[in-house]
Amino acid sequence: MTNTPMALDGLYVLDLSRILAGPTATQLLGDMGATVIKLENPKTGGDDTRGWGPNYAMGTDGTKTDLSAYFMAANRNKQSIAVDISTPEGQETVRQLAARADVVIENYKPDGLVNYGLDHATLLKAHPGLVYCSISGFGQTGPNREQPGYDLMAQGYGGIMSLTGAPDGPPMKVGVGIADVMCGMYATIGILAALRHRDATGQGQHIDLSLVDAQMAWLINEGCNFLTSGKVPERRGNAHPNIVPYDAFAASDGHVLIAVGNDSQFVRFCDAIGATSLGTDPRYTTNLDRIHNRISLTEALTPILKALPKEDILARMRAAKVPGGPIQNVEEALTSDQARARGTVVSVPRDDVADGHVQLLANPLKFSATPVQYRSAPPRFGQDTDAVLATLRTDDGRENDT
Repeated sequence: MTNTPMALDGLYVLDLSRILAGPTATQLLGDMGATVIKLENPKTGGDDTRGWGPNYAMGTDGTKTDLSAYFMAANRNKQSIAVDISTPEGQETVRQLAARADVVIENYKPDGLVNYGLDHATLLKAHPGLVYCSISGFGQTGPNREQPGYDLMAQGYGGIMSLTGAPDGPPMKVGVGIADVMCGMYATIGILAALRHRDATGQGQHIDLSLVDAQMAWLINEGCNFLTSGKVPERRGNAHPNIVPYDAFAASDGHVLIAVGNDSQFVRFCDAIGATSLGTDPRYTTNLDRIHNRISLTEALTPILKALPKEDILARMRAAKVPGGPIQNVEEALTSDQARARGTVVSVPRDDVADGHVQLLANPLKFSATPVQYRSAPPRFGQDTDAVLATLRTDDGRENDT
């Protein structure tokens, strides 16, 4: 631990969220210096993802802890408290925590906190400077507002599954919970923007964010392709709808990525792989030509690349300054020289686990003046309850019960 200032020093966040979207946002805020109090339900044993095995940090006694790999991916730099908000005592505890908070984030169903008096309207009335972020599957309005939301459902409803997978295969979700993660990213941006407004005006506000809205927002070029042409985009596997050749190709000993971004790169690429005639073929002169003749160009390139080892292809492309690269598995990616140089994996001390630490994926932000710090490993369920609640005293000095 250092005395280096952090960008969000002094920010107090009350985290009523669970699973991935909300916890992703609060982990980012915690990485940048915010104090994050994660409230977990004692009736269920805490955040659902604590039970999402099969991989767990093992305790010093050789038994598994409640620190699943999934939970640890989004919950460092937080304090865990066990509070039952269905009880009057638990509700009062949340109200007291909200009174000192800059930010409250939750992912209950719309109106799910109204009966507890912990909804945005109630807490903002009591604390006008509060930034209150609600994350749900479909948002606080619309015909589907009552529908539950999980990443898989958002990917299906929001269109990305229709674009993912082989052209002749079934719709396919992205390999990780990308709808949840990107929703968490949008939540972080929205919270920081609302804090900027609050600091300038004293006025807090409610942020209404949905998994499906966020997922549709990052349809990016394919969404705009449809809006511009009226044509429904189709699955193309690894191919790009707007750039050719931009795809994975088979080499003699595996696969390589070819990412030709402009016409001059295409000519250099063809020269590099010994296919100069393709670089001068009028059917492929411009990117638009290559899009229209995608099939014939792919058929021409496939046997040429298939005859070469992947390292040979990549070496030729590097020499010709043509973008491309390998397709690494997770082990290869996280143990690569580049990952080591960038500190992509961090080891965070935790003395109650077998190795005395847990390994986590680092925050990618590299601040020059206020660097990210890994102040604490993901918490065990309720480990900070006593310490946090000890700061909440009634006027006569007695500690509140939960």
